[in-house]
Amino acid sequence: MNPARDAPILFFDSGLGGLTVLGSTRALLPTAPIVYAADYAGLPYGQKSETELAARVPALLGRLVERYQPRLAVIACNTASTIALAHVRAALDLPIVGTVPAIKPAAQLTKSGVIGVLGTEATVRQPYVDDLSARFAGGKTVLRHGSPGLVTGAEAKLRGEPVDPAVIARAIAGLRDQPGGAAIDVIVLACTHFPLLADELQAAAGSGVTLIDGAEGIARRIADLTQGQQWPKTATPGLAVFTRSADRPPPPLATLASYGIDRIETI
Repeated sequence: MNPARDAPILFFDSGLGGLTVLGSTRALLPTAPIVYAADYAGLPYGQKSETELAARVPALLGRLVERYQPRLAVIACNTASTIALAHVRAALDLPIVGTVPAIKPAAQLTKSGVIGVLGTEATVRQPYVDDLSARFAGGKTVLRHGSPGLVTGAEAKLRGEPVDPAVIARAIAGLRDQPGGAAIDVIVLACTHFPLLADELQAAAGSGVTLIDGAEGIARRIADLTQGQQWPKTATPGLAVFTRSADRPPPPLATLASYGIDRIETI
């Protein structure tokens, strides 16, 4: 049965990184109703344990699905996807799109055969990343580095605050300083926050390095899964939902306006 015309797409992330996926989706589905949910009470996910996230993410998504009745949910977070995607799919009866590091396209792009994967600490240690590397980057060298400071930097940048250049430099050095790291010519941004810092990361990595992320591929997957469904004839303003955090208030609405969001709720 086709969903109602006004049934939204639900985007879920620990913070504002999933806006990069939302932006690519808006380009393909400009009139899609949107609910963007950020778990500010749990941010940052990259420093939480696998056990905690495997319990937290399905429970919170279950509440959001019950409340907003989406046609499809997108876990727009690499850390949550690599740890909790299977748990969410088992718990919820609707299509779930996950976000995984773009190692396959990176392996097709590299000329040196050395790929860097820049993610959160939790993402880069996951067996899921081992599997992606084995399946799609056989014969290539895949170097990983976890950089929690980039999440904080991306959130700061969206709020109009300065980004600490040392955080950017440490992230790139974390890849370059590994054996073979000097030959990296493609870096996978394996956290949806990190494309928000693409300009800063590109400047630090140098013009000979290509940065790649999965946002456009995820948007195409969403479009494929909703093909033939009805949408509103004109764009409807989106809603942003934040879990309540004592030390991290929701961002100013102006920060979200360019993504088609004009309302904020706290739960």
